[in-house]
Amino acid sequence: MSRYKGSADLSGVNNKRTGVLLTNLGTPEQPSTSALRSYLREFLSDPRVVEIPRLIWLVILHGIILRVRPAKSAKLYQKIWTKEGSPLLMISQQQKKKLARKLAKTYGDDVVVELAMRYGQPSISSALNRFRALNVHNIIVLPLYPQYAGPTTGSTFDAVTKELKQWRWIPSLHFIASYHDHPLYIEALANSINEHISEFGKPDKLVLSYHGMPKLFNQWGDPYFQFCHKTTELLIDKLGFEQQDFVMTFQSRFGKAEWLKPYTDETLEELPNKGCKNIAIISPAFSADCLETLEELEHENREVFIKAGGQEYRYISALNGRDDHIEALTKLIEPSIS
Repeated sequence: MSRYKGSADLSGVNNKRTGVLLTNLGTPEQPSTSALRSYLREFLSDPRVVEIPRLIWLVILHGIILRVRPAKSAKLYQKIWTKEGSPLLMISQQQKKKLARKLAKTYGDDVVVELAMRYGQPSISSALNRFRALNVHNIIVLPLYPQYAGPTTGSTFDAVTKELKQWRWIPSLHFIASYHDHPLYIEALANSINEHISEFGKPDKLVLSYHGMPKLFNQWGDPYFQFCHKTTELLIDKLGFEQQDFVMTFQSRFGKAEWLKPYTDETLEELPNKGCKNIAIISPAFSADCLETLEELEHENREVFIKAGGQEYRYISALNGRDDHIEALTKLIEPSIS
């Protein structure tokens, strides 16, 4: 028996079909302790996510973290869970459907769109194998992380190549590593902020909160920090804001190591004392709303700001299924369709 997976129909290897794979981080199947334990085990076992010597980390992970954190995380997920299920999964499915409809108008059946999660379901392996069954000759992978980071985009590449290494025939592969500076992505962000300002007025300060990362990763050569700054620079220029109109921060710290600064929660605690009592906050790092935005930004950090003396705190949603966002994703993909 061969170790390599063959094509379902070798007569179809010369077709012109392209498979587009959208990926995001992932979500537990249920907001329960057991489901979170399974999800966190997979997520935190990834050496791209935690760069601690394996033996030491696995002892910490299984001996401490997976005994304590799942129950705490389950309570947080329960706050944002909907009747339809995980917000991240529901929004990602909407993005997939809208993108597929848009591409079909131009390419018909020659382009197939699938959705996968790096951790949990639907898996990257299952999505790629659907492409294999269709004998696609060209695969485009678009991780929905605007700013490249090893623990997200790099890990997605690992999962894709792990599956493809088992295939006998490898289609062309186009991996979109980052779109932090794409004009249409920047325009969509600016549109969402300007729409918010039109409805609620300009805040004392716009807070751009990106997902955090251990400072060491940046020192070791991960470009995420620089890419976040580039997104901010382009976005602020597009908005026509001045330096005093915004602040850039990093959220979602984990563990005791130093992470990228300034920290979102500490910044929000300080702003009211500086006269900024009316703020709007957005996270350009998230393509879809999830636990880190719907719970951490919209609720947890709101409490920090209000408790510190803030008055108005408004969260601006991720780009989600906005038409201008789908247009940006389409333009990212089209150059690789053949």
